Amino acid sequence: MSDLRQQALDYHAFPKPGKISIELTTSAETADDLSLAYSPGVAEPVREIAANPDDVYKYTAKGNLVAVITNGSAILGLGNLGPLASKPVMEGKALLFKRFANLDSIDIEVKHRTPEEFINTVANIADTFGGINLEDIKAPECFIIEKELKQRCSIPVFHDDQHGTAIVTAAGMINALDIQGKKIEEAKIVCMGAGAAAIACMELLIQCGALREKIYMLDRKGVIHTRRDDINEYKQRFANNTDQRTLQDVITGADVFVGVSGPDVLSAEDVKLMAPNPVIFACSNPDPEIKPDVAHAVRDDLIMATGRSDYPNQVNNVLCFPFIFRGALDARATEINEEMKVAAVHAIREIAKEPVPESVLVASGSTSLEFGKGYIIPKPMDPRLLKKVAGAVARAAVATGVAQIELPDDYMV
Repeated sequence: MSDLRQQALDYHAFPKPGKISIELTTSAETADDLSLAYSPGVAEPVREIAANPDDVYKYTAKGNLVAVITNGSAILGLGNLGPLASKPVMEGKALLFKRFANLDSIDIEVKHRTPEEFINTVANIADTFGGINLEDIKAPECFIIEKELKQRCSIPVFHDDQHGTAIVTAAGMINALDIQGKKIEEAKIVCMGAGAAAIACMELLIQCGALREKIYMLDRKGVIHTRRDDINEYKQRFANNTDQRTLQDVITGADVFVGVSGPDVLSAEDVKLMAPNPVIFACSNPDPEIKPDVAHAVRDDLIMATGRSDYPNQVNNVLCFPFIFRGALDARATEINEEMKVAAVHAIREIAKEPVPESVLVASGSTSLEFGKGYIIPKPMDPRLLKKVAGAVARAAVATGVAQIELPDDYMV
């Protein structure tokens, strides 16, 4: 760990501080170039945009530009360390946008006293960008912030900690249940955790066919049930009419466990209580709710996923968010709606069923990958994600009426 710490610090410090920079996309070598780039030539696109605001997409980088915005109140697994401390993470997100979807991205860290101040700041600068990726904002403020910004902004606003996690979880979960011979609408699902990611995951699973009454959500005080008077409106959606109160109560006979909480909260004895052919997504990072070797030691009929790259079946947001924004921006969508999220789910899960290219095997350090218990979702380096996910999202935007332009017939084909 000490070696990793120093490697990480050196990675961010050298050859120059940070992970992103700005580059020129057009010539700026001669006096003529500069007269076109700035005064007097720049006046011409200014006049065109003033006359027709949509021309901003024709003459500026807006259509390929994503803002990654945070207040630093929920940084990875580190908690509320403030806006400045979040900057390496936000630069990392910008790096991923560029690496996987060739989207330009800039990080913005906002210091504020109230959610309303944060909302006003972001809403007032939103038109600069083609889309806004909200990141590392704690619950329940993140729900309020995203909802208000979606209403006030005419570009896509997407809280990746919620919806990115949910999309990849749903894609892997549907595939895992298929392999286990189970139907999502019949599955008993236990969700350990009741924050932003947990609530978004369960809502999207419901969009994909799960039944709300078969979902048992737990927070630090146990099962969220209808007789509790200490739960907010977001948890209230998952208040189950049940006499069961503990994890051990609800895990008995469960088909699915989804963990977005903390390390080692699911024991081997708990896993033994689950139904035949169970599915466990232990997504807490860096330490999962149960380690795969512990779970597999007591169940040989198990499908297991985590958030870590050193175990099979990594639930990784990079499988979706760059490509969702790519499709949304290419369609010039005004929002990322439920249909676009579900389209992403199915595009991701279908890739896992196809033969894996040699380049992906090499990049992932694998000798072979085949759809099954150890490979239920694609690897992040799979080049097919760009075309298939972005294409599905963009077409869903057109189909649902939130796209502002038509797509070419050969878009991402």
